[in-house]
Amino acid sequence: MSLPDLALQIVYGRLAWALVAAAMLLAILPVLKPALLSTWMSRLSPKPSPVVFALRPRRSMVNAAFVPGVVIAMLVVMALPDAASPAYWLTLVFQYPSALLVGFSVVSLHARWQGRPVRLVMPAALALPLVVAGLVLYLDAFGVLALGLYSSGFGAVAAPLAACAMAIACAVAIARGQAGSGAAALLVAVLLFSVLRLPSGNLWDALLDPLLWSWALGSTVVVMVRQRAARRAELVAPLAEPDASPIPEPVLAHAAGNKQI
Repeated sequence: MSLPDLALQIVYGRLAWALVAAAMLLAILPVLKPALLSTWMSRLSPKPSPVVFALRPRRSMVNAAFVPGVVIAMLVVMALPDAASPAYWLTLVFQYPSALLVGFSVVSLHARWQGRPVRLVMPAALALPLVVAGLVLYLDAFGVLALGLYSSGFGAVAAPLAACAMAIACAVAIARGQAGSGAAALLVAVLLFSVLRLPSGNLWDALLDPLLWSWALGSTVVVMVRQRAARRAELVAPLAEPDASPIPEPVLAHAAGNKQI
């Protein structure tokens, strides 16, 4: 079992929470900005402003030039000493962010910096395994299953081999162009664990944390709701379409005869 140096963990905690906070802030900013703007304008003028109504339905992406400023601001805030830093309290409550959550944050920030859209819903191929793994681990930690899975993440052979296998699979998928943001984030996570043993020297801590598990659970629910709605739409669509089938010839002849009479 190889544990990271304590000073390296502290630096990781400050940097990781800064990246996660910046990614979360930029994710909710397009939703909050129209509401804040409309509230501010309504206080200045009792009459509804056409500018507010024009901006309210638009939820465009954050300006790419705004991304570095948010990241630098979060780095400065999280670097404050001791209890003055929000990272100090976040670490007390949530421990260190998983390397996978940091990977998702890095991928999200890079995409926003490049001006590309960012999906708020985790890919189903990654969300569902994280939900199942987190549920089993939490039940194991509470003593419901008593499988000792968490301690296996400190293994000297199995954990590094699993990390290497995941890194190779992600690299191959990215090289072939068959991977999305999930594979890139997973590659960042396993590299942080393999090279620096972050965040705790345990492979499970590198792949899962309460915030990430909650996001995966929410993404799974959203995907299931969307799939159910799509199936309902497929079932309702044929019933809503008008019947365009041709009229049989005997019916046409009978109608023509009645018209002549």
